[in-house]
Amino acid sequence: MLSTPLSTAAQTAYAAVRSASMLDGVRSVASLPGSFSRKSVKGNQYWYYQTADLTGKQKQIFLGTASDELTDMIELHRQGNESKTHLRQLTRQAIAAGCPAIVPSHAKIIERLADAGFFMAGGILVGTHVYMAYQNYLGVRWHAGAQTVDLDFAHAGRNVSVAIPSDVTMDMGSEIEALKMGFVPVSSLTTYIKSDEQDLQIDFVTSTHRGGDTPVLIKALNATMQPLKFMEFSMEAPIQVTLLAQRGAITVNAPPPEKYALHKLLVYGERPQDMRVKATKDLDQAASLIEYLADNDAELLHETWLDLINRGPGWQRRALEGLRALRKRHPDVDTTALG
Repeated sequence: MLSTPLSTAAQTAYAAVRSASMLDGVRSVASLPGSFSRKSVKGNQYWYYQTADLTGKQKQIFLGTASDELTDMIELHRQGNESKTHLRQLTRQAIAAGCPAIVPSHAKIIERLADAGFFMAGGILVGTHVYMAYQNYLGVRWHAGAQTVDLDFAHAGRNVSVAIPSDVTMDMGSEIEALKMGFVPVSSLTTYIKSDEQDLQIDFVTSTHRGGDTPVLIKALNATMQPLKFMEFSMEAPIQVTLLAQRGAITVNAPPPEKYALHKLLVYGERPQDMRVKATKDLDQAASLIEYLADNDAELLHETWLDLINRGPGWQRRALEGLRALRKRHPDVDTTALG
Protein backbone atom coordinates (compact mmCIF):
# COMPACT_ATOMS: atom_id res chain seq x y z
CA MET A 1 0.00 0.00 0.00
CA LEU A 2 1.22 3.47 -0.89
CA SER A 3 -0.77 5.26 1.80
CA THR A 4 -2.00 4.83 5.35
CA PRO A 5 -5.41 6.10 6.54
CA LEU A 6 -5.32 9.04 8.91
CA SER A 7 -6.86 8.44 12.31
CA THR A 8 -10.51 9.24 12.83
CA ALA A 9 -9.45 12.05 15.16
CA ALA A 10 -7.22 13.58 12.46
CA GLN A 11 -9.93 13.33 9.81
CA THR A 12 -12.50 14.90 12.12
CA ALA A 13 -10.09 17.69 13.04
CA TYR A 14 -9.35 18.42 9.38
CA ALA A 15 -13.05 18.58 8.55
CA ALA A 16 -13.47 21.24 11.24
CA VAL A 17 -10.51 23.24 9.92
CA ARG A 18 -11.71 23.01 6.33
CA SER A 19 -15.17 24.29 7.24
CA ALA A 20 -13.73 27.13 9.32
CA SER A 21 -11.20 28.06 6.63
CA MET A 22 -13.81 28.18 3.89
CA LEU A 23 -16.05 30.22 6.17
CA ASP A 24 -13.15 32.58 6.81
CA GLY A 25 -12.80 33.03 3.06
CA VAL A 26 -16.50 33.75 2.77
CA ARG A 27 -16.22 36.30 5.55
CA SER A 28 -13.20 38.04 4.01
CA VAL A 29 -15.07 38.85 0.81
CA ALA A 30 -18.44 39.36 2.47
CA SER A 31 -17.01 42.13 4.62
CA LEU A 32 -17.49 44.20 1.45
CA PRO A 33 -20.95 45.61 0.74
CA GLY A 34 -22.79 43.25 -1.56
CA SER A 35 -24.64 39.95 -1.71
CA PHE A 36 -24.19 36.23 -2.29
CA SER A 37 -25.19 34.85 -5.67
CA ARG A 38 -25.63 31.29 -6.91
CA LYS A 39 -25.11 30.69 -10.63
CA SER A 40 -25.22 27.85 -13.14
CA VAL A 41 -22.18 27.67 -15.44
CA LYS A 42 -22.12 24.93 -18.08
CA GLY A 43 -24.45 22.78 -16.00
CA ASN A 44 -22.55 23.23 -12.74
CA GLN A 45 -23.68 25.32 -9.77
CA TYR A 46 -21.30 27.87 -8.19
CA TRP A 47 -21.47 30.44 -5.40
CA TYR A 48 -20.16 33.99 -5.94
CA TYR A 49 -20.12 37.18 -3.92
CA GLN A 50 -21.30 40.21 -5.88
CA THR A 51 -19.95 43.59 -4.87
CA ALA A 52 -18.81 46.88 -6.37
CA ASP A 53 -15.35 48.43 -6.57
CA LEU A 54 -14.54 52.05 -5.75
CA THR A 55 -15.66 53.17 -9.22
CA GLY A 56 -19.04 51.51 -8.82
CA LYS A 57 -18.26 48.72 -11.30
CA GLN A 58 -19.88 45.44 -10.34
CA LYS A 59 -17.66 42.40 -9.90
CA GLN A 60 -18.18 38.82 -8.81
CA ILE A 61 -15.83 36.91 -6.54
CA PHE A 62 -15.77 33.12 -6.85
CA LEU A 63 -16.41 31.29 -3.56
CA GLY A 64 -16.64 27.66 -4.63
CA THR A 65 -18.72 24.89 -6.12
CA ALA A 66 -22.26 24.85 -4.74
CA SER A 67 -22.59 22.30 -1.95
CA ASP A 68 -24.61 21.86 1.22
CA GLU A 69 -21.44 22.64 3.17
CA LEU A 70 -20.84 25.98 1.45
CA THR A 71 -24.53 26.90 1.59
CA ASP A 72 -24.54 26.24 5.34
CA MET A 73 -21.40 28.33 5.79
CA ILE A 74 -22.93 31.26 3.93
CA GLU A 75 -25.89 31.07 6.28
CA LEU A 76 -23.54 30.89 9.27
CA HIS A 77 -21.80 34.02 8.01
CA ARG A 78 -25.08 35.89 8.16
CA GLN A 79 -25.45 34.81 11.81
CA GLY A 80 -21.85 35.42 12.93
CA ASN A 81 -18.74 33.25 12.44
CA GLU A 82 -15.28 32.06 13.49
CA SER A 83 -12.32 34.35 14.11
CA LYS A 84 -8.81 34.12 12.65
CA THR A 85 -7.48 33.21 16.07
CA HIS A 86 -9.93 30.34 16.42
CA LEU A 87 -9.05 29.09 12.92
CA ARG A 88 -5.36 29.06 13.83
CA GLN A 89 -6.16 27.12 17.01
CA LEU A 90 -8.21 24.57 15.08
CA THR A 91 -5.40 24.17 12.56
CA ARG A 92 -2.79 23.51 15.22
CA GLN A 93 -5.10 21.00 16.88
CA ALA A 94 -5.50 19.18 13.56
CA ILE A 95 -1.73 19.05 13.05
CA ALA A 96 -1.30 17.73 16.60
CA ALA A 97 -3.91 15.05 15.80
CA GLY A 98 -1.76 13.82 12.91
CA CYS A 99 -2.80 15.89 9.89
CA PRO A 100 0.13 16.56 7.50
CA ALA A 101 1.23 20.22 7.29
CA ILE A 102 3.40 22.31 4.99
CA VAL A 103 6.50 24.23 6.06
CA PRO A 104 6.05 27.82 7.31
CA SER A 105 8.03 29.51 4.51
CA HIS A 106 5.88 27.87 1.84
CA ALA A 107 2.69 28.61 3.76
CA LYS A 108 3.65 32.28 3.95
CA ILE A 109 3.96 32.50 0.15
CA ILE A 110 0.67 30.75 -0.54
CA GLU A 111 -1.15 32.73 2.13
CA ARG A 112 0.12 36.05 0.78
CA LEU A 113 -1.04 35.29 -2.76
CA ALA A 114 -4.38 34.00 -1.46
CA ASP A 115 -4.95 37.19 0.55
CA ALA A 116 -4.07 39.26 -2.53
CA GLY A 117 -6.80 37.55 -4.59
CA PHE A 118 -4.74 35.09 -6.67
CA PHE A 119 -7.22 32.25 -6.24
CA MET A 120 -10.23 34.55 -6.56
CA ALA A 121 -8.82 35.63 -9.93
CA GLY A 122 -8.80 32.02 -11.17
CA GLY A 123 -5.38 30.93 -9.95
CA ILE A 124 -4.80 27.27 -9.11
CA LEU A 125 -2.15 25.72 -6.88
CA VAL A 126 -0.49 22.82 -8.69
CA GLY A 127 2.48 20.55 -8.09
CA THR A 128 3.56 18.63 -5.03
CA HIS A 129 1.93 21.02 -2.55
CA VAL A 130 -1.44 19.93 -3.92
CA TYR A 131 -0.40 16.28 -3.67
CA MET A 132 0.46 16.97 -0.04
CA ALA A 133 -2.91 18.70 0.48
CA TYR A 134 -4.74 15.66 -0.89
CA GLN A 135 -3.61 13.71 2.18
CA ASN A 136 -5.95 15.59 4.50
CA TYR A 137 -8.59 16.00 1.77
CA LEU A 138 -8.73 12.21 1.20
CA GLY A 139 -7.91 11.16 4.76
CA VAL A 140 -4.60 9.41 4.10
CA ARG A 141 -0.84 9.85 4.56
CA TRP A 142 1.34 9.18 1.51
CA HIS A 143 4.43 7.00 1.83
CA ALA A 144 6.33 8.62 -1.06
CA GLY A 145 6.50 11.56 -3.43
CA ALA A 146 5.65 14.33 -0.97
CA GLN A 147 8.94 16.21 -0.80
CA THR A 148 9.38 19.48 -2.69
CA VAL A 149 11.01 22.88 -2.45
CA ASP A 150 9.20 24.37 -5.45
CA LEU A 151 5.91 26.24 -5.34
CA ASP A 152 3.91 25.87 -8.55
CA PHE A 153 0.94 28.07 -9.40
CA ALA A 154 -1.23 27.92 -12.51
CA HIS A 155 -3.89 29.99 -14.20
CA ALA A 156 -6.35 28.84 -16.86
CA GLY A 157 -5.04 31.38 -19.36
CA ARG A 158 -6.99 31.96 -22.55
CA ASN A 159 -7.75 28.44 -23.70
CA VAL A 160 -9.65 26.80 -20.88
CA SER A 161 -12.81 27.89 -19.09
CA VAL A 162 -12.53 26.78 -15.49
CA ALA A 163 -15.95 28.21 -14.61
CA ILE A 164 -14.61 30.72 -12.10
CA PRO A 165 -14.80 34.06 -13.93
CA SER A 166 -13.81 37.07 -11.83
CA ASP A 167 -12.89 40.71 -12.25
CA VAL A 168 -10.40 40.56 -9.39
CA THR A 169 -6.99 41.91 -10.36
CA MET A 170 -3.62 41.90 -8.64
CA ASP A 171 0.04 42.49 -9.39
CA MET A 172 1.71 39.17 -8.64
CA GLY A 173 5.21 40.57 -8.77
CA SER A 174 4.34 43.19 -6.18
CA GLU A 175 2.79 40.60 -3.90
CA ILE A 176 5.92 38.46 -4.04
CA GLU A 177 8.06 41.51 -3.32
CA ALA A 178 5.79 42.26 -0.38
CA LEU A 179 6.81 38.95 1.20
CA LYS A 180 10.21 40.52 1.92
CA MET A 181 11.81 37.10 1.59
CA GLY A 182 14.37 37.99 -1.07
CA PHE A 183 12.67 36.53 -4.17
CA VAL A 184 13.91 37.77 -7.55
CA PRO A 185 12.33 37.04 -10.97
CA VAL A 186 14.09 34.85 -13.54
CA SER A 187 13.06 32.87 -16.63
CA SER A 188 11.17 35.62 -18.45
CA LEU A 189 9.45 36.61 -15.19
CA THR A 190 7.65 33.22 -14.96
CA THR A 191 9.85 31.97 -12.11
CA TYR A 192 10.99 33.60 -8.88
CA ILE A 193 13.93 32.29 -6.85
CA LYS A 194 15.15 33.16 -3.37
CA SER A 195 18.61 34.65 -3.74
CA ASP A 196 19.96 33.07 -0.55
CA GLU A 197 18.04 29.77 -0.92
CA GLN A 198 17.96 29.00 -4.63
CA ASP A 199 16.35 25.58 -4.20
CA LEU A 200 13.15 27.41 -3.15
CA GLN A 201 11.40 28.86 -6.18
CA ILE A 202 7.96 29.98 -7.29
CA ASP A 203 6.85 28.92 -10.78
CA PHE A 204 3.86 30.38 -12.63
CA VAL A 205 2.48 28.19 -15.41
CA THR A 206 -0.56 28.04 -17.68
CA SER A 207 -1.89 25.98 -20.58
CA THR A 208 -0.35 26.17 -24.05
CA HIS A 209 -1.65 28.72 -26.56
CA ARG A 210 -1.13 29.69 -30.19
CA GLY A 211 2.26 31.14 -29.34
CA GLY A 212 3.52 27.71 -28.30
CA ASP A 213 5.78 27.85 -25.27
CA THR A 214 6.20 31.63 -25.38
CA PRO A 215 5.42 33.09 -21.92
CA VAL A 216 1.92 34.61 -21.83
CA LEU A 217 0.66 37.63 -19.88
CA ILE A 218 -2.42 36.89 -17.75
CA LYS A 219 -4.06 40.30 -17.47
CA ALA A 220 -6.26 39.38 -14.50
CA LEU A 221 -3.11 38.76 -12.48
CA ASN A 222 -0.72 41.15 -14.21
CA ALA A 223 1.65 38.18 -14.38
CA THR A 224 3.68 36.36 -17.01
CA MET A 225 3.21 32.60 -17.05
CA GLN A 226 5.01 29.73 -18.76
CA PRO A 227 2.75 27.57 -20.98
CA LEU A 228 3.08 23.83 -20.42
CA LYS A 229 1.71 20.98 -22.53
CA PHE A 230 -1.44 19.27 -21.26
CA MET A 231 -1.76 21.67 -18.30
CA GLU A 232 -5.35 22.43 -19.26
CA PHE A 233 -6.38 18.87 -18.37
CA SER A 234 -5.56 19.24 -14.70
CA MET A 235 -6.92 22.79 -14.56
CA GLU A 236 -10.49 21.98 -15.60
CA ALA A 237 -13.22 21.97 -12.92
CA PRO A 238 -10.97 22.88 -9.97
CA ILE A 239 -11.89 21.96 -6.43
CA GLN A 240 -11.10 23.66 -3.12
CA VAL A 241 -8.62 22.04 -0.73
CA THR A 242 -7.26 23.35 2.55
CA LEU A 243 -3.55 23.45 3.35
CA LEU A 244 -2.48 23.30 6.98
CA ALA A 245 0.47 25.09 8.59
CA GLN A 246 1.35 26.28 12.07
CA ARG A 247 0.47 29.82 10.98
CA GLY A 248 -3.04 28.73 10.04
CA ALA A 249 -5.09 27.20 7.23
CA ILE A 250 -5.27 28.30 3.60
CA THR A 251 -8.06 27.19 1.25
CA VAL A 252 -6.99 27.19 -2.40
CA ASN A 253 -8.18 26.09 -5.83
CA ALA A 254 -6.63 22.79 -6.92
CA PRO A 255 -6.99 20.14 -9.65
CA PRO A 256 -9.35 17.26 -8.83
CA PRO A 257 -7.28 14.28 -7.57
CA GLU A 258 -8.19 12.07 -10.52
CA LYS A 259 -7.05 14.70 -13.04
CA TYR A 260 -3.87 15.42 -11.10
CA ALA A 261 -3.00 11.71 -11.10
CA LEU A 262 -3.56 11.13 -14.81
CA HIS A 263 -1.86 14.41 -15.73
CA LYS A 264 1.27 12.98 -14.09
CA LEU A 265 1.18 10.10 -16.56
CA LEU A 266 0.94 12.58 -19.44
CA VAL A 267 3.96 14.59 -18.43
CA TYR A 268 6.16 11.59 -17.60
CA GLY A 269 7.41 11.17 -21.16
CA GLU A 270 7.88 14.92 -21.62
CA ARG A 271 10.64 15.30 -19.06
CA PRO A 272 14.26 15.36 -20.37
CA GLN A 273 16.67 12.65 -19.26
CA ASP A 274 18.36 14.87 -16.67
CA MET A 275 15.03 15.28 -14.87
CA ARG A 276 14.20 11.58 -14.55
CA VAL A 277 14.38 11.76 -10.76
CA LYS A 278 11.51 14.24 -10.84
CA ALA A 279 9.78 12.02 -13.40
CA THR A 280 10.04 9.15 -10.93
CA LYS A 281 8.30 11.37 -8.38
CA ASP A 282 5.55 11.94 -10.96
CA LEU A 283 5.00 8.18 -11.17
CA ASP A 284 5.03 7.78 -7.39
CA GLN A 285 2.42 10.50 -6.95
CA ALA A 286 0.25 9.11 -9.75
CA ALA A 287 0.49 5.60 -8.30
CA SER A 288 -0.57 6.72 -4.81
CA LEU A 289 -3.63 8.55 -6.12
CA ILE A 290 -4.59 5.84 -8.61
CA GLU A 291 -4.36 3.20 -5.87
CA TYR A 292 -6.62 5.30 -3.63
CA LEU A 293 -9.12 6.04 -6.40
CA ALA A 294 -9.20 2.41 -7.56
CA ASP A 295 -10.30 1.44 -4.05
CA ASN A 296 -12.70 4.33 -3.48
CA ASP A 297 -14.04 5.57 -6.84
CA ALA A 298 -12.91 3.36 -9.71
CA GLU A 299 -15.78 4.57 -11.90
CA LEU A 300 -14.63 8.19 -11.67
CA LEU A 301 -11.06 7.13 -12.42
CA HIS A 302 -12.23 5.20 -15.48
CA GLU A 303 -14.36 8.07 -16.79
CA THR A 304 -11.48 10.51 -16.40
CA TRP A 305 -9.13 8.13 -18.20
CA LEU A 306 -11.52 7.82 -21.14
CA ASP A 307 -11.80 11.60 -21.30
CA LEU A 308 -8.02 11.87 -21.45
CA ILE A 309 -7.27 9.26 -24.12
CA ASN A 310 -10.11 10.50 -26.34
CA ARG A 311 -8.52 13.95 -26.67
CA GLY A 312 -6.30 12.87 -29.54
CA PRO A 313 -3.54 10.43 -30.54
CA GLY A 314 -0.82 12.54 -28.92
CA TRP A 315 -2.65 12.52 -25.61
CA GLN A 316 -3.31 8.79 -25.82
CA ARG A 317 0.29 7.90 -26.73
CA ARG A 318 1.77 9.85 -23.84
CA ALA A 319 -0.82 8.60 -21.36
CA LEU A 320 -0.16 4.99 -22.32
CA GLU A 321 3.59 5.55 -22.11
CA GLY A 322 3.16 6.91 -18.59
CA LEU A 323 0.86 4.03 -17.67
CA ARG A 324 3.41 1.46 -18.84
CA ALA A 325 6.12 3.15 -16.77
CA LEU A 326 3.83 3.25 -13.74
CA ARG A 327 2.97 -0.43 -14.03
CA LYS A 328 6.66 -1.27 -14.24
CA ARG A 329 7.56 0.81 -11.19
CA HIS A 330 4.44 -0.04 -9.14
CA PRO A 331 3.27 -3.48 -10.33
CA ASP A 332 1.03 -3.98 -7.29
CA VAL A 333 -1.14 -0.93 -7.98
CA ASP A 334 -4.56 -1.82 -9.41
CA THR A 335 -4.79 -0.07 -12.80
CA THR A 336 -7.69 -2.06 -14.27
CA ALA A 337 -9.80 1.12 -14.38
CA LEU A 338 -7.31 2.44 -16.94
CA GLY A 339 -7.81 -0.44 -19.37
